[in-house]
Amino acid sequence: MDAALRIEVVYALPDRSWRVPLQLPAGATVADALAAADLPSRVPGIEVDPEGLAVFGQAATLATALHDGDRVEVLRPLTVDPKQARRRRAGAAGRA
Repeated sequence: MDAALRIEVVYALPDRSWRVPLQLPAGATVADALAAADLPSRVPGIEVDPEGLAVFGQAATLATALHDGDRVEVLRPLTVDPKQARRRRAGAAGRA
């Protein structure tokens, strides 16, 4: 018999974070972890975007298979284009 997987589902805002430790059966996927974590009941106003998922920082899909010890990350949408933010910082540094 396969051992249960110890998985963690995490979501963070600038001022608060949520961490949901889970035990799932072998063969579980990211979708299984999200269903078990039930983030909408824990995080006010969260909308999980299937395009914004990762496992230890690597892009993942709902069908991604999980391994013991994995951390499923629910990512927030970017509020600023990283290229634009870098240009602004570089421009401000050039004026100093």
